[in-house]
This record gives sequence, C-alpha cells and structure tokens, in this order.
Amino acid sequence: MTVLHEIASGVHVLRHPVLDVNATLVVGGEAALVVDTLSTPGQAQDLLAAVRRVTHLPLVVVNTHHHFDHTFGNMVLAAEGAPIWGHEEAAALIGPAQRDRAVLEHPDLAADLACLTPVPPTRLVRTTAELDLGDRVVGLRHYGRGHSVGDLVTLVPDADVVIAGDLVEESGPPQFDDAYPLEWPDTLAALLLDLNPQTQVVPGHGAVVGPRFVTAQHEQLAALAWLIRDGDQDGAPAERVAAKSPFPQDMSMCAVKRGYVQLNMP
Repeated sequence: MTVLHEIASGVHVLRHPVLDVNATLVVGGEAALVVDTLSTPGQAQDLLAAVRRVTHLPLVVVNTHHHFDHTFGNMVLAAEGAPIWGHEEAAALIGPAQRDRAVLEHPDLAADLACLTPVPPTRLVRTTAELDLGDRVVGLRHYGRGHSVGDLVTLVPDADVVIAGDLVEESGPPQFDDAYPLEWPDTLAALLLDLNPQTQVVPGHGAVVGPRFVTAQHEQLAALAWLIRDGDQDGAPAERVAAKSPFPQDMSMCAVKRGYVQLNMP
C-alpha cells in the first residue's frame, strides 16, 4: 500500500520506490495541495488513494518542473477536477515529445508511458504566486534556473516546510541533462535565504533534509560552476574538467558540456 508520512502538521510526503521520487500533500481548511504526481497513471492512482485516506477536500496540484517522473500522473489528478499549477516554461515542455523521450529512456516503464496523454499545467507562474488552501497559504517561487528551465518551489511557512523539487537531490547526485549548471548555485543561494535553521526541505528524490544539506549541495554546485568557467577560459577539454568535479564524472560531463555551450552562446 502506498503510504503518506506526516512530517509536519498537515504536511505529508510519499517517497515512491520507483526512481525514489517524492510527492507531497499539504492539507488546508478548504483544499489540499498535491505537489508532483509521479511517473505513470498507475502510480498516480495509488497516490490519489493515499491522499484520500488522509483527506477528501478538493485538490490542487503543483508541478515542481516538467520532467516525466514529477508530472505524468497529472491526468489522474486532473480527472478529479484538480487545477494544475506550474512554471510557464515547464508547461511548454510537457507534451508528446517528452513522453516519447521517457519511453526510450525508461524501457521498464514504457508500457505504462506509451499510451498516456501528458497534461501540462494551465495555471502558470512566472516568478511568484500564492495559493490559499483555507486557513493556510502556500507560496510558489521561481528562484531562477537550475535543475531545469522552470523549477518551482513550494513554501509552507506555517509548517516551516519547503518542497524544492529537483533543485535539491538527496538519494543521488544532481542531474544535469536539462540543467543550467552556471545558474544553479545562485538559484539555490536565493532559496537558502528563505530557510530557517529548522526548515524541513523535501527534495525531488530521497529523504527529507535540512538547510545544512542544501548548503553543502550549493557549495558543490558552486565549485563545479567555477571549474566550468575556468576550464572554458583555459580551453580545457570537458573530460579534464569533469574529472575534478565533486559529482560523478559521467554526470559532470553533461554539466560541463552544457556550461561550455552557455558560455559561448553569441
């Protein structure tokens, strides 16, 4: 049985075993917010059943970014009448092309992915928005580009919880396939300004963490960004720069190549 675990008053986290991805439920007085909807309709149905064991309030959805493992359950929650919020850049990237890429990259999920209809957010955020759940207001913030072009963070101030999506990764290193490695450190630095010493941070994947973990990941990302800048200035091959990275070399290679492209854009 898919189970939500309460980490603060009215804030529950589901850590799904497939890809170790998190979905979060925030319960208000008049509505409940679901942040991210997992990878497939079947996973989303299990998530919805877990949510309904906690609350029968009307639902609202937020997508932290466009990647399939956070958004491909949208169709299940949308069928419940839930409006879906997301960053405007993320919404533009959710569609059939993204589904076809996920089918190729995740053959173990291909049968469940191939026949689904991606549902993008229709309530769009550029920089900031507020959602009133009834006696509980949550904030949506785009601090900048990082893991993706449209990362959206959910703040639950009265519970001192921040839902960071893949801007923060706990169970594995940061992923750079669609990332902006030169901007990610500044985005995390801006997020850190809104954290208290006891803030609980829900990462996109893995266990709930605190500001010290986020600070350490920020320092690693900043170190990588400077390696990329120095490597570009010195004309160093990407392999040499990636070998010095605090992250695994194969992932760092992607970051270095993306950084080099960004530094040399006309």
